[in-house]
Amino acid sequence: MTIAPHVTIADSAEDPDADVWFAEPAGFTAVPLDALLPAPDSPGADDLRTALAPFLQAAPDEVSRQQFIAQFAQGQQLLGALREAGTVHCSIGLHRDDLDEGATNRGRPLLSFFTVSWRATAVSPRAVTAARAVSGLDPQACIEYVELPCGPVTFSETVHTPRAAGGLPQVPLVQFRAHLPHPDCKRLAVFALSTTAVGRREQYRAILRHIATLATFDNPLVATTHETP
Repeated sequence: MTIAPHVTIADSAEDPDADVWFAEPAGFTAVPLDALLPAPDSPGADDLRTALAPFLQAAPDEVSRQQFIAQFAQGQQLLGALREAGTVHCSIGLHRDDLDEGATNRGRPLLSFFTVSWRATAVSPRAVTAARAVSGLDPQACIEYVELPCGPVTFSETVHTPRAAGGLPQVPLVQFRAHLPHPDCKRLAVFALSTTAVGRREQYRAILRHIATLATFDNPLVATTHETP
């Protein structure tokens, strides 16, 4: 997986209501939750209709147009469910598998999904909150407790396979989570990275560890004032 050392500061970094700051490696594209889930009859809803108009006009026939509308609505429902669950950020990762020289699948695209969510917690020391966050997980889950610059963090790693009755492809999904208690001791930020590229779990584990290591609850863009001696 080739990940270039490139940093771009998103507009959300200047949000006065931001509670956590983090950096994503190259290859991740943010999904604009606010733009895709505007309030009805709002200016944002008008902007969304304007943005979708070219796609609808380019449809070859009415059947294709209705299929696009149905699939887009389904995507909105999924994003709405994430938001209701406390998700404030999500992005899609696309990387090229370049680890195995000469392998037949070399160069294939690897997809992943990254989210940041908030959970309310009982008031307690941050280390206790971090430990509680991974209690009750599957006994086979991999769990690790570490101290990072942002404070105590627990990492968890689990592999899931959809139930046959659910109608989803029977493809294993590996999910990595980083649980970061907020300094106010009342809530928890959860960074989750999911992918079906189970064979590349070591690389994705490193990606989430890198994101969590750079995370901070203090605005890193605020200029520090130094007194002149």
